[in-house]
Parts: sequence; C-alpha cells; structure tokens
Amino acid sequence: MKSQFAPGWRLLAGAGLVALLPLSAVAQTTTAPAAGMQTPEGATGRTARTLGTAAKYMAAAANPLAAEAGREILRAGGNAVDAAIATQLVLGLVEPQSSGIGGGAFLVFYDGKAGKLTTYDGRETAPAAARAERFMGADGKPMPFYDAVVGGRSVGVPGTVKLLEAVHKAHGKLPWPRLFERAVRLASEGFTVSPRLNGLLGQEKYLAKNDPKAAAYFYQPDGTPKPVGFLLRNPEYATTLQAIAEKGASAFYEGSVAAEIVRTVTSHAANPGDMTEADLKAYQVKERPAVCGTYRVYTICGMGPPSSGAVAVQQILGALEPVDMAALKNAPVEAAHRFAEAGRLAFADRGQYLGDPDFVKVPVKGLIDSGYIQSRARLIDPAKSMGKANPGDPPFQQGARMGASEGIEKGTSHIAIIDSDGNAVSMTTTIEDQFGARLMTRGFLLNNELTDFALNPVENGQPVANRVEAGKRPRSSMAPTIVFKDGRLYAVVGSPGGSAIINYVAKTLVALLDWDMDPQQAVDLANFGSRNGPTELEKGTEAEAWAPALEAKGHPVKVLELTSGTQAILVTPAGLTGGADSRREGVAVGD
Repeated sequence: MKSQFAPGWRLLAGAGLVALLPLSAVAQTTTAPAAGMQTPEGATGRTARTLGTAAKYMAAAANPLAAEAGREILRAGGNAVDAAIATQLVLGLVEPQSSGIGGGAFLVFYDGKAGKLTTYDGRETAPAAARAERFMGADGKPMPFYDAVVGGRSVGVPGTVKLLEAVHKAHGKLPWPRLFERAVRLASEGFTVSPRLNGLLGQEKYLAKNDPKAAAYFYQPDGTPKPVGFLLRNPEYATTLQAIAEKGASAFYEGSVAAEIVRTVTSHAANPGDMTEADLKAYQVKERPAVCGTYRVYTICGMGPPSSGAVAVQQILGALEPVDMAALKNAPVEAAHRFAEAGRLAFADRGQYLGDPDFVKVPVKGLIDSGYIQSRARLIDPAKSMGKANPGDPPFQQGARMGASEGIEKGTSHIAIIDSDGNAVSMTTTIEDQFGARLMTRGFLLNNELTDFALNPVENGQPVANRVEAGKRPRSSMAPTIVFKDGRLYAVVGSPGGSAIINYVAKTLVALLDWDMDPQQAVDLANFGSRNGPTELEKGTEAEAWAPALEAKGHPVKVLELTSGTQAILVTPAGLTGGADSRREGVAVGD
C-alpha cells in the first residue's frame, strides 16, 4: 500500500542541523507482542487499553476531553498545530495539576509537505531579580524542596501562551479564536471531575491551605475533594481564554491578567516571589536547533537544551546500539541491566553539562557524537553494574567545566498529533510539580518551574551549569520526540514524569523499534531504568520479579511507582496506530 505521507524525504541530521532529501521508501511496522515483556493487565495504577487506529489523523493526550478537542479540530480541517493548541487549552482545564497556561512547554513540529523539522522553546524564565542563592536558606543550605515550591518564589515567567501563538502564526491553519471554542465552552458549562483528579486532590497536602481560591474551586466546604462526577465550572478560565482568543498572547502578558499574575506571585505571605509585569512583557519564545541522531535504521529527533531530554535519550539508545536488543526481548533482566547502565552514563553527563545554552556552553555535538557514545558504552559490563557513573569528557567542549547537579523534577503532560497531511506535533507541557506552586489566578494554576534549577548554585567550589540566573531557563528532562525511518515520518512519542521522562521515552522507543510492539503495548510496558542512582523497577508490574537477578549483578534496586503518561503514534502502511498510557486517563483518537 502506498504511504499517505508523500512526498517522501530522507532526513540527515546532527546537532543544530536538519536536512531533508527525497526518498521513496515506505515505513512498516508489526504489532506482535514481545515474549517475556507483555503488557501486564490489572497492574497497579493502570487498566487494559485498546490500541487506537485511524486512517487519516490522530490525537493522543492524557485526558479524553483533551484528545477529543484535538480530533474535533482535525475534523474541522485544522492541522496538527491547530489541534495541539486546542488540546493544550482543554488539558489546562481538565488536568490542571499537570500543565496549563500558567506553565511552559517544548514543541517539536514536522512539516510533512516541506519536510522540515522545527523545535520551539516555551520554557519558563527566571525573573530579572532572580539570583543564584534564591533557594538557599539562612543556614547556608538548600531549602527543603516543598519549602521552596509552595508560594511565589518558585514561579517562573510562563511561556505556554506565547509558544502557542508563535507556532500558530508560523504553521497554523484555522483561525486562532476557533481553537479556543471547546475549552471556553467546557470551562463555562462544566466538566466532570475525573478519578485521577479527585485522587490527586485527596493526596495533596499544600493546595487548599495555601490558596483560598484553589480551595474553593477544588474542594468542598468540609475540606474533601469535589467527588468523581462533580460538574466543575471555571468561568474565570473561560474569561481568560476568551481574552486571549480575541487579543492574542498580549492579553496574557500585558494588562489585567499580567497584573494579577504578579500580584499573586508577590503577595504570598510566607514565600513571595519577585516577578514583575516587565518580566512578563519581555518573555520570548525561542526556536532552537533540533537534536537528532541515528539508532539502527531510524533517525530520532527531539528538543535540545535547555532540555536534556533528546541528548540523554540519544545517549541511552546509542549505548544500546551495539547490543542485539531484539534478541533480548525474551531476556528482560539482561535488557533491563543494559538499559539501566546506559541510563547511568546519560544521567551523569546530564548533571554535568546540560543547562540553558544562552548562559552555559553545552557541548551538544560532543555529547551525541557516535565515537564518544561508543567509548562510554564500553564502560558497560554485561555481568555487573558499574554503580554510580561519572560524567565523561566529550569532544567539542568550549569554556570552563562547571560543577554537576542532579536536580528534582516532577509533573507534566504530553500531546502527540499527526494530521492528514503528514504534519506532526510532539509537545511536552508542564507546570512542574503536581498543582505547581499551589497558586491559582484567573482560573489557572501557576508553575513552580524555578525549582528545576539547582537549589544549590555551587558544588565542590564550582558554579553549576543549572544554577539560577536572571532571565535563564531551568534545565528540563522533557523529551518530545519524532522518529523517521528511511526519511519518512514514523513515530511521535513523549511522556510526562519529571527526570524519569528520559527513561520512559527511551523505553518506549526500544519497545517500538527493537521489540516490534504496537504503541499501546510500548507505552504500557513496565517502566525500568536508572537515573544514576538505584535501578528503578515499577511497582505492581512484572518488573518487580527482576529485582533478585539485578541485585545479583550488583544493582541497588528500588521498586516504586513509576507513573508515566506516555503517548505514542506510529505510521503504518494501513494508517495510524496510537497508544495512550494506561497509567493515566488518556486516549488516542482519530478518523
């Protein structure tokens, strides 16, 4: 069958360069499950989910109402960018704990007709008044994490609204106001509280007592969360969206909305911030060079710094490339050992080198250099774990070497979309921790993104690459990814999950590309890996049983909840197949 994504292109890529040349091959896939690595049904925190299929277009998101908003726009003749905008606006309403217009995002866009890949940085920035010691206590030690998070101190200048406007101006098809209609209607008329939102509200310790607006919106008078099925209306959010629909992003970054954001941030009694209206007005979206590399017959592209996601995913896959991973689909312990060791190496480099490229010289070219990655891969012993890895010494470095920092990251959501013209969007979007800074204004929650900076700006006497600086963007692990095979669009993948995003995305890619899993099987596969600490195995899945064998190889093992929310769409000769992680409430829908 002839592929619908014509004309074909061959993609040749490296750090900072994406070039496309004509080619005629057609991508193919199978959906056979990999023996020994089956999706567990009834495992803790997830349900069985049916593979999504579509002939023309597909949208995958972490909430059915959001995914349906994307499909509605695709049905109306909109493209992938239009659908992503509509999806995000609804996600901010129905999944407010994870993302929204009070946060930031990274977006990777593939133009199917032009054969061009573009990446957009809508990451939050530190206010002009921010200083390196922002999160240091009076005792000279970093503040406890939630002491830093809750309140205005942790709020970065939001980037999502300007990101959505920028990509729409560059690539959108339908009128801007049309993309807001479903979110405005849902906010005005109400949506029912989902089990996930209700459950997270029940676990939340800070939101209600920190913000009276949030308490009144999310909780009942007796302090219990509004129940599953409760019709929740958010007229303030509807009003805010309507203003942005009519006036563009300026309605958010200037005027009454901007003034209210600043008042909310600076008036917090216990932990005020220092954001100004000038900080909001000055915010800019940045187009960044894509980070692309090869893995077997595939080209994998993603978001470069200030995200560490694409670099680390490429390093993990590059370290696995000499291994016959396909042969290890029936040997999950050995596969997990190799994968975890590759992760240790990638996270060691991430902590040492990654940060905002406008402030630090990130040696991206050297970090994804195949010779360098293979030299690192030779440190992996098939018989035993290396323990904590040290950072390497990649080529093409410039400037002084800085101190390493691991950092803490939490929440987030992901959107994956392919339209009928072969355009694709992979967008990871966040307010950082669940419920962000626990501050609500104008119907949306504000981010706590500044705690993605290193809380301690100096390690071993050296300034760290990811320290707080005025106007700087904190390092991220978000890894919105687009995959090509023989130069043609092949897959769109991404996940929430804080710093674990890197392992979630790399695992899903191995499952898709090496183990011939379909997207639903791949995203639902048990999570495992290492962030250069213990080897982490997902609680309530078959991965728990691997612990003794991995410990025998010297792995320090930790079994824990690894609640990914991965979305994946695959191009096949028959159309599109999609998976939405069963650990959350998402779906992949299309026509």
